[in-house]
Amino acid sequence: MAQAAPRAVPLMDHELVSTIRTAPGTVLLEPVSPSMPPSPPILLAAVERLRACALALERERETELERAAPHAREGVCNLLHYLAVRRHDLRPLQRELGRLGLSSLGRMESRVMATLDAVARALGALAGRRAAVIEPDPRFELGESRLAANAVQVFGPEPHARATRVMVTLPSEAADAPGLIHELLEAGADLVRVNAAHDDAQAWTKMVGYVRAAEAALDGGCRVSFDLAGPKLRTGTLEPGHAVLKLRPERDALGRVIAPARVRLVPAQRVPPAAPDVVPVDSRLLHRVKLGDVFEMVDARGRSRRLTVVGFDPDTRPVCETDRTVYLVPGTVLVHRRGKRSAAEGEVGALRPMPGEIPLQPGDRLDLVYGRQPGHACRLNLDGRPLEPASVSCEVRAVFDQIQPGHRVLFDDGTIGAVVKSVERDRVVLEIVRCADGTAKLREEKGINLPDTSLELSAITEDDLADLAFAVEHVDLVSASFVQRPEDVIALRDALASHGASRIGIVLKIETAHAFARLPELLMAAAAHPGGAAVMVARGDLAVEIGFERLAEVQEEILWLCEAAHVPVIWATQVLEGLARGGVPSRAEVTDAAMSGRAECVMLNKGPRIVETVAFLSDVLVRMSSHQAKKTPMMRALSVSGMDGGRRAAGLS
Repeated sequence: MAQAAPRAVPLMDHELVSTIRTAPGTVLLEPVSPSMPPSPPILLAAVERLRACALALERERETELERAAPHAREGVCNLLHYLAVRRHDLRPLQRELGRLGLSSLGRMESRVMATLDAVARALGALAGRRAAVIEPDPRFELGESRLAANAVQVFGPEPHARATRVMVTLPSEAADAPGLIHELLEAGADLVRVNAAHDDAQAWTKMVGYVRAAEAALDGGCRVSFDLAGPKLRTGTLEPGHAVLKLRPERDALGRVIAPARVRLVPAQRVPPAAPDVVPVDSRLLHRVKLGDVFEMVDARGRSRRLTVVGFDPDTRPVCETDRTVYLVPGTVLVHRRGKRSAAEGEVGALRPMPGEIPLQPGDRLDLVYGRQPGHACRLNLDGRPLEPASVSCEVRAVFDQIQPGHRVLFDDGTIGAVVKSVERDRVVLEIVRCADGTAKLREEKGINLPDTSLELSAITEDDLADLAFAVEHVDLVSASFVQRPEDVIALRDALASHGASRIGIVLKIETAHAFARLPELLMAAAAHPGGAAVMVARGDLAVEIGFERLAEVQEEILWLCEAAHVPVIWATQVLEGLARGGVPSRAEVTDAAMSGRAECVMLNKGPRIVETVAFLSDVLVRMSSHQAKKTPMMRALSVSGMDGGRRAAGLS
């Protein structure tokens, strides 16, 4: 049977040609002459078609609705409506609705059907189809209240004076610092994050215990989040570098010494000392040492150098200084002198080798090798020609099974970029194509990103399953790293259910391009979890994967989709990092912190000034809560509107 010709509905902007198909044989928008403004009936027809599309997708995906937990069912239904509407370019329609003083559909994320119905009723009234007085739709606030309730379920009660919670990553030293955790909660932390990639169950238990004690002391609540490590897509170990200790005095801009290098001399042991200011030496050198004595040597570069004794540590071991740069290696001969007399002679003992590194520049070859064997820099023969290419290992088998020639491989947060030239079973040959500073040094335990490779890799590893045994007894929510498929979410749900811990909330970390592409499916899979779910925008890895130029766009889309699903969001990675680490935030960081209030939670990483950073962020979020709610500006009265700024300049209210 021949199909009927598509029926065109003329609408809006003559410069935009839109072929938005809402159903077979139907075109939603077509350009018309600018002299023919769209009438309310034409706009109403377009809105009604959007509504029909939303309901059609709801019927088509009825199975997902049935699988959702009761608290998430409305969110899944609204997400389906949102996806159906956002398949179309709404910009011409938005402009025309705005000209009539109606909702432009730009803030409908949490209430798609209620918004479409409200606009349709208003357009119907303008078209003379029904009374202009319209009763408020009780569904209009339902999405916002459901999102708020879901945030409470996962993150805990909303803090006083702000809607956005503050999460803090606990450093390893928190296991021995109950005072630090108390100060964090007192400064405004609402959640703390324990990272399973670091420390062990003994340290984690201490941290959680200190959190619970601080909760009781402060008469407040604090949720504990536990980050599963996930598959370790990182560079393996490298052959160690030279065993050398470099002593370098501090100099000013003109090269003048403003602080000498200082070291302690200690008896040499079989195990090299870990401290960077300790030199192990033959014990004969440590007898009858006095202030002002010197230790002379020829260092690894053949330079004559001396260390002068300026004091003693609590164990009466000599503390020495030098105002010259010195390179010490095992076997360097030291001569103990007092005046012109030689008192003893001995050697420097075992030193820790420098961390291994692979120097790289564009055009270099680097082999990615399956397994745990130590990697190494390019090896040269006697005449300086390459004998063996540089290599680095990776333990993830799926990488070697699924990567293809031409795919990109990024190392160390994208500072080193490579492209695959060839693939063997256990070896991938790479060509370095970009280094952030022209040259770079690749070290062990650095992240690997594969933006072009769709890894069929489980996000829940055997180690994660073992760590869950701790988590279900101690924490309130569990974060899964490297989530990319609905099967990953189902695996996490099943693992928690096997422990009888479905009450624990789950967090999906969105850190790859493939996870972002499948976010709607991930949200629907998470909707079946009784304990509630949240999404973390892991902006560090995500920026590397999709490109920094796309990060702002993608994080916006994640916020929209999660709001449509009534799923709370954690805004993560480098929030106020300059303040946490160095004591001073950049202007860009402060703006980022203000924007983070559009999420339900903001995560801070560790740093020496983290307590101050928590208080700073809390203050920013309180201030911004009266100006912005998700995408909607909140237009409270502005003091500057009275034009009396000269008298009230200090108020900034």
